[in-house]
Amino acid sequence: MSVDMTELLQLVVDEGVSDLHLEVGAPPMVRLHGDMTPLDVPPLTAQDTERLIKTIASEAHLQQIQAVGTADFGFGFGDQARFRVSAFKQKGVFGTVLRQIPNTLLTFEQIGLQESVKDLLYRPRGLVLVTGPTGSGKSTTLASMINIINQERACHIITIEDPIEFYHYHKKSVVIQREIGVDVPSFGEALKRSLRQDPDIILVGEMRDLETMEAAVTAAETGHLVFATLHTTGAARTVDRIVDAFPTNQQAQIRTQLASSLVAVISQVLLPRADKPGRVAGFEIMVSTPSIQALIRDNKTFRITSELQTGAKYGMHTLDAHLVELFERGVISYTELITKAQDQESVLQTLRQLQQEAQQQKK
Repeated sequence: MSVDMTELLQLVVDEGVSDLHLEVGAPPMVRLHGDMTPLDVPPLTAQDTERLIKTIASEAHLQQIQAVGTADFGFGFGDQARFRVSAFKQKGVFGTVLRQIPNTLLTFEQIGLQESVKDLLYRPRGLVLVTGPTGSGKSTTLASMINIINQERACHIITIEDPIEFYHYHKKSVVIQREIGVDVPSFGEALKRSLRQDPDIILVGEMRDLETMEAAVTAAETGHLVFATLHTTGAARTVDRIVDAFPTNQQAQIRTQLASSLVAVISQVLLPRADKPGRVAGFEIMVSTPSIQALIRDNKTFRITSELQTGAKYGMHTLDAHLVELFERGVISYTELITKAQDQESVLQTLRQLQQEAQQQKK
């Protein structure tokens, strides 16, 4: 019995699977709620994986795999879902991983983001960074933000992605979506060109290199609202990561530019739920204030965390504080809380304090 790609994709959509893995010598594997599970079919042969990849890849993508070993692209499965694909060669045979991109965009409430973050979407200019490890839901959060702007503001939005994940249609705004390798060669090139296309909002799928970071900061300084992602966890580390990407003689200048242009850093992780099937996002939120701007300028990012702890009135909180809150509500397990916490000792101390307060209230 040969495995059919359409049947596999239909199963992925029906079961709410996040990823589908096709490898020689193993049955198709799916990632459901964070765990890898094999499907009840025979292991795939080299002929199987090659046949399955050829049903979704274009001739140009197949040539790219032969030439450089990998091709990344997106495609639509009817009107049910889109998939982001990474097809590759390993041990001389084909393999592929497909990530499902749901068609329905989530509300802030469904994502778990507080309403105060929505204010960021109405800023006239500045840089908003959504950060976190791979697979933490950054793309979903950004797509939801763009969707809200598209529904509520009359703007010109340009997205630069590799590949395009969520399709945005013109609503109140006009949305231009450019794909790296298809419409434009690189993020840096697309960003520089976009400034001549009269944008209000620019989404940069990923700030991968120095050229892209420079262009994003410049765009934010020159009157545009720029959204971008970075593979960092926590606000302080995000600022350090950008500054460290620049040559030493430019770091003081970029700190000054970041201090004035950075509007917010939203850092997120995805965790398995303890209360029901599915996953939940944990967030750290930093909103730029005069004191945080001073810390960035003066190279004192290590003190940002204490600003977050006392910045509740600005809608700020640390990732650890949010994880403790999720644990207290029974949404995540103790193991997830401790393994994902940035400062485990501090979290344990907070839990002890909460237990003491609960005992005193019982008395």
